[in-house]
Amino acid sequence: MKSNSSEFHALIASLNDQLEAYLSSSIQGEGKVSRQISASELAKKMKLSHWIEHGGMTAHNAHTFMEPYLEHSQRMHHPHYIGHQVAVPHLISGAADFIHGSINNPMAIYEMGPSAAVIEKTMINWMLDKIGWLPQGGITDFGRLEGNGTGIFTHGGSLANLTAMLAARAAIAPRAWEEGTPEDLVVIGSEVSHYSIARSISIMGLGKSKIVTVPEDDQERMKAEALEAIILQTRSEGKRIMAVVANACATSTGLYDPLEAIGKICKAHQIWFHIDGAHGASAVLSTREKHLMRGVEYADSMIWDTHKMLRTSTLAAAVLFRNPQSMIDTFQQKGSYLFHEKDNPGFDLMPFTVECTKAALATKLFWVLAAEGEQGLVDFVEHQYQVTRQFHDLIQSQIDFECPYYPEANILCFRYIKHELSDPQQLAIRNALVEEGSFYITSTEIAGIRYLRLTVINPATSEVHILALIQRIREIVAKELH
Repeated sequence: MKSNSSEFHALIASLNDQLEAYLSSSIQGEGKVSRQISASELAKKMKLSHWIEHGGMTAHNAHTFMEPYLEHSQRMHHPHYIGHQVAVPHLISGAADFIHGSINNPMAIYEMGPSAAVIEKTMINWMLDKIGWLPQGGITDFGRLEGNGTGIFTHGGSLANLTAMLAARAAIAPRAWEEGTPEDLVVIGSEVSHYSIARSISIMGLGKSKIVTVPEDDQERMKAEALEAIILQTRSEGKRIMAVVANACATSTGLYDPLEAIGKICKAHQIWFHIDGAHGASAVLSTREKHLMRGVEYADSMIWDTHKMLRTSTLAAAVLFRNPQSMIDTFQQKGSYLFHEKDNPGFDLMPFTVECTKAALATKLFWVLAAEGEQGLVDFVEHQYQVTRQFHDLIQSQIDFECPYYPEANILCFRYIKHELSDPQQLAIRNALVEEGSFYITSTEIAGIRYLRLTVINPATSEVHILALIQRIREIVAKELH
């Protein structure tokens, strides 16, 4: 296909028709939620070798690629998608991807992407305001105002957590950028901290063994009452605590650590307090649910993924700092072709991020807000949290099912208890559902016991679909496992 506007318009029109049909059927719950085939078979169906070798894709033949591509893609908008913590995106969020993909403004340098940079600053300030870290000015006041926090968008929560850990290191070991990470540093967290925490400190040269774990209760929440003793014990061993990391909420269960109690202990001992709020930070938007985030005022840093509960496409995650100096101190590098004196009408974000070339990530969130307004996102969060609790009551009322806890967020675990199925058999239920494409759910372990797991992130999922899931599980057990 020649790169000209008429061919581009024709191709987009063709793709739009196919996407519209795909999304419409998905939202209506038609067909399977996913169609799993082998990788080699899928490559053949999409004719990847042919297109790569010969080219020639146009508006007239692109459907031969798109049809198998869409057929075997996960139908996120299908009401039977109740799987991972990945948003069923608001359809308008795709406008941001389309615009950025077309104009390609890498906006970490202001002059390369002014519009996207301004939107990112505004969205960061909006998030800061919601958590109470923007006491001065409005969301479009870009100067450094006393008491205001700051932050930056990254390509995902893992990179956001890494950035926060680098900031914590800079605070306790300012010379680490030049001399390397001191070996006496440790991070305190729970055993169910997201894997990106261990990955981050390993990247920084500490290694997973430098995570000191705090005991958890039987629902895998950090025991705040045990934290202080661990802090004292760790320091008595000659170790310095780089950060304490709390979950808001845990990936496995959707339950929140006691943030306020943890934060007060960190403040008393002058320890960096980081909240991994990738999924659950969105509770701050709701008057009804924000109590779950009580204690955020004690945090030094927090991450918040918009591609989970803020309805954006992947990836777009914010790392937020209560003190702007924390972000300024994180990276200490020079690049004469980038960092130099110039008449800058805006602001360069590159000095504060791992990424040199950065996409217009925050525009995804802007488009959702522009379509729905703040109240639209509040309503979405409250609905998904509330309906998950209704699903809990529905499942718990079944004689052959049980739930291990009452959900706080929109993550729900449950187990089929008739016939005393083993943990591998519980997992086999999940695998059978996915293989046949009837439902997409996940699985996790809590206190060493295997459970089936739902992330109720699709606004189209209702009690009707949960009842259908319950019935299908019974049929699978009767036919294959009993």
